[in-house]
Amino acid sequence: MSNSDFQQLDKDFLGHPKPLQGLFFVEMWERFSYYGIRPLLLLFMTTAIAPGGFGFNDETAAAIYGLFSGMLYLVPLAGGWLADNWLGQERSLWWGCIIMALGHLAIGMSAFPMLGMTMFFIGLVLLVLGTGLFKTCIAVMVGSLYAQDDERRDSGFTVFYMAINIGAMIAPLVTGFFAEKGQWHTGFTIGGVGMLVALLIYRFVAKKQLAQYANSKGMTVSWEKPVRKVNHVGKAVFTLFLILCTLVVFIITDVISINVVMLRDMLTYLIIGALFLFFGWAFLSSRFDKADKIRLLVCFFLIIGASLFWSSFEQQPASFNLFAERYTDRHLGDFSIPTVWFQSLNPIFIILFAPVVSMVWIKLGKHHKNPNSMTKFALGMLIAAVAFAIMIGASQLIVSGSAGVSMAWLISSMFFLTLAELFISPVGMSSMTQLAPKGMQGVMMGLWYTSVSLGGLIGSISAGYVSAETIVDLPKLFLTLAIFLVVSGVLLLVLSKPITKMLSGVEK
Repeated sequence: MSNSDFQQLDKDFLGHPKPLQGLFFVEMWERFSYYGIRPLLLLFMTTAIAPGGFGFNDETAAAIYGLFSGMLYLVPLAGGWLADNWLGQERSLWWGCIIMALGHLAIGMSAFPMLGMTMFFIGLVLLVLGTGLFKTCIAVMVGSLYAQDDERRDSGFTVFYMAINIGAMIAPLVTGFFAEKGQWHTGFTIGGVGMLVALLIYRFVAKKQLAQYANSKGMTVSWEKPVRKVNHVGKAVFTLFLILCTLVVFIITDVISINVVMLRDMLTYLIIGALFLFFGWAFLSSRFDKADKIRLLVCFFLIIGASLFWSSFEQQPASFNLFAERYTDRHLGDFSIPTVWFQSLNPIFIILFAPVVSMVWIKLGKHHKNPNSMTKFALGMLIAAVAFAIMIGASQLIVSGSAGVSMAWLISSMFFLTLAELFISPVGMSSMTQLAPKGMQGVMMGLWYTSVSLGGLIGSISAGYVSAETIVDLPKLFLTLAIFLVVSGVLLLVLSKPITKMLSGVEK
């Protein structure tokens, strides 16, 4: 391949390497599958049994959703380890897709009365396990397309982030239509179609593009084989999977009784403790040199900051979702907007503004004025605080006796949350792949998703404040979130310069 042909291949997709195109569409359809069912879960579980739901109370349904959301982003930590030590990035991604497809099939089968709740929860477990294998790997593969000093890296992750949000935008519009008619399982099944499309695109498009790019660049690819091979991992994984499925069946059939609210809270504390233990070990370990430890310190601050942000961001499928259902005037003339459609606002805003933010980072980078990751994070958290300042006003109107508030409150709040997300999420993914010590890319991406896991767990607590009995406390909840975001944003701004100076000092 000539140099000009390679240059074309290196900038063939919106100025980025061509393999980003295939990975873009794999991610888009995988996210369609997830966001097709995500906004339905809480509404479905709180719907009475007669109209087709499970009839759970708000607190129980929110705890189950929080556990699902939390585990969905916690298991990638194990998935990253399996990719690094057993399967390799490529095979982990492939098997993750297959397991997720089976999860969607199981949830679709829950429409049959004899299978019902058992298949529903087994399906959720399979989605969690499949996502654990898939999630870190595709991000690491995107990161491997760029050199460490490539100014396109943050921009490339922002483009990749658009794939997530195209899928997330379309899915609620489709599944929400059926949910509004009470056809819950039709909505769940449609999500599975997206997963099958993702499987086909990876097998016949993305895989070939990655091989072509690697060959043309003469690069030793990191995604085909694990960094190291640990023996007997496969047997252990299969045994744990069987134990997990058995445990789920026992819980559903009441052979084992658990308190899901207590379980969610315990898991939250365990994750926080595990994060501090891991980074404490890393900072004391002789395995890492001084430069690695400073990079890990940056990762630590970013992960803690991201956890606080995601706990706020996850109000959208939790308290915001129920607020839209119960306290928002959703009428446009004679048409009532389906509740689930509001979950498309976030991806719509991202699709509109992600290119703008991406171009801003590129332009600032060309003039050597691109803010560092911690500064971007800090700005994002301050912007998110504005979103909750808006929701304080909306919830206070309901507490004061208003029957319903204008949709403008939710729409404007989601706009500011989206803008904050664009400052935090793609930059965070890019930073983890860039700062990870050698051989730990998968683990560091897993740790990044641990911050999202914490956000899902903590964010689900808020759903218990949206019932008629507890609505009076909702303004206080939103005020607390706003204060935490402001304090965290200011702290990150203060720490940004000294840590950046330390990092540049050890890399000279």
